[in-house]
Amino acid sequence: MYGMKVGIDVSQHQLEWPEIRERVAWAEEVGFESAWVFDHFTALYGDRTGPCLEAWTLLAALAAVTTRIRLGALVTGVTYRHPSLLAAEVVTVDHVSAGRLNVGLGAAWHQEEHRRLGFEFPATVERIERLDETVQIIKGLLTTDGYDFEGRHFRLREAFYRPRPVQRPHPPIWIGANGTQVMLPLAARHADVWHGFGSASELAGKSAIVDRAAEAAGRDPAEIGRSTSLSISEPWDAVRREADQLRAAGFTDLIASWPSEGLARVEEFAGAVMPELVG
Repeated sequence: MYGMKVGIDVSQHQLEWPEIRERVAWAEEVGFESAWVFDHFTALYGDRTGPCLEAWTLLAALAAVTTRIRLGALVTGVTYRHPSLLAAEVVTVDHVSAGRLNVGLGAAWHQEEHRRLGFEFPATVERIERLDETVQIIKGLLTTDGYDFEGRHFRLREAFYRPRPVQRPHPPIWIGANGTQVMLPLAARHADVWHGFGSASELAGKSAIVDRAAEAAGRDPAEIGRSTSLSISEPWDAVRREADQLRAAGFTDLIASWPSEGLARVEEFAGAVMPELVG
C-alpha cells in the first residue's frame, strides 16, 4: 500500500487552546499531512457545557504556530456565516498559513445547536442550495473583481476582496457529501476533494456516482480527490485492511479520527501503520 495522504482530526471539543496547539504541533512533527478541526460551537459528546473553540479563529491561530501541516475544518457548516464573510476568513487563514489551507464545506446538520444559539436552520433543500451558492461565491469572490452573483439566497454586486489567496486560483475546496441524489452530484460539480462517509464498500459505490456526475458536468472524475475518515481504534490488521480497501476504491486521503484511547494510540498508529499508507 502506498501513496495515500493521512490527516488527523484533532477533536477540539472538551479541549482548551494549549492542548489543541500541542496536538497539532505533534501531528506536524510526526508527519501527518493535515490536521482538522470541526465547525461546531458546543461539544458533540461528553460534557455538553465543556469548551469548544470556534473553528475559523482556531485555524488562524494554528496556522500561526505551525509551518508544514495543512489545516482545515471538516466541515464548515454554511448556515453559520454569510459566504462573503467566510471567503474573507478563507483568504486570511490561507495567508497566515502561507498556503496550507483546505476549505471544507457542508450543508450543516446540528439543528439543536442552531436553535440554542439562534442560527437559522432552514429545511434540507434550502441548506443544500446555500451550500451550492456558497461554493460559487467563494470561488468567484477570490478570483474576480467586480463580481456579481444572483442566487436564490445570496446576492453580490460588484464585489471584490483583497488580497488574493496564496493558493491560486483558490485553496482546495473539500465538500462533505453523502446523499446520492443531490449532494454527491453537487460535490462532483464543485469539489476539489469529496469527503464521504460509510464503509469501504458503500464508499466505492458512492465514488462511482461521483464519477458519473462529474462526467455529466463536464469534469474529469480523476481531478476529484476522494477522502474519508479512518477509525484507528480497531486492531491494526483491521485498520490496514480498511485502508487497503479504500485505496483500491480510489480514495486518496484518509483522516484518522482521534480515538478515545488517547495520544498513545495515535502515536502507535503514526509509528507502525501510517508509514505503510503513505510510503
